[in-house]
Amino acid sequence: MRLIVTRVQPQAQHWADRFESSGHEALVLPLIEVRGLADPATVQAAWLTLFRYKAVMFVSRHAVDYFFQARPASALDAGSLAATATRWWATGPGTAHALLDHGVAPARLDTPPEQAGQFDSETLWQQVQAQVQPGDRVLIVRGDSVAPDGSSVVDNDQGVGREWLAEHLRQCGAQVDFVVAYQRGAPIWMSAQRGLAQSAAADGSIWLFSSAEALGHLQSLLPGQDWSAARAVATHPRIAAAARGLGFGVVAQTRPTWEEVLASVESFA
Repeated sequence: MRLIVTRVQPQAQHWADRFESSGHEALVLPLIEVRGLADPATVQAAWLTLFRYKAVMFVSRHAVDYFFQARPASALDAGSLAATATRWWATGPGTAHALLDHGVAPARLDTPPEQAGQFDSETLWQQVQAQVQPGDRVLIVRGDSVAPDGSSVVDNDQGVGREWLAEHLRQCGAQVDFVVAYQRGAPIWMSAQRGLAQSAAADGSIWLFSSAEALGHLQSLLPGQDWSAARAVATHPRIAAAARGLGFGVVAQTRPTWEEVLASVESFA
């Protein structure tokens, strides 16, 4: 079996290396690229008002990394992370580990447990709902999906989750603010990448998807491609639905942990 890993770099290479160590051929074909903002002024301003927020929620590991990269020196003078009462919310273990790596105290971090059935906004809400009181302010740190011409576009899997969470926060009387910390977009493929994808659509390769946005990019990169002979593993119901909608012949859904993704892959054997 050949695996096509579509995650964002460098996570894609990390997963591919683990699959190789487990005896599976794995090729990296990222379907989303991320980059920082040309002007991080809005993120820097959010840092200076962080003490006003009951919680800061991050949609991904990249949201964490780019948010902290833009942290202004003056924010350090206002007090350490440990001194603020602000809670830090993460939808999954990757995002949570990124926050810990940046110095967030475990006692201030809220995230679904490792054994949770799914890592998304809905599962996070089960962990944090009791914290929210009328009048609280919550900041959601997100990415901005960008079209090839530089215009903003509506993302799908992250957009659905964060809007769902924002609506439930508002229903509890909280004020929700958003800040964009990075940009997401489709990759630019060379002929070799395009040829690899076309081959993997029909040769029995297993595509690994952790984002419905990635599937949208795949459709744009290979318009009209027949996916009926292709197989996929998706790590969320919305992603599995997007893969079926694109026409993948076989789609397996699994939790996003390494062990369960590997078990799902090996079930194809």
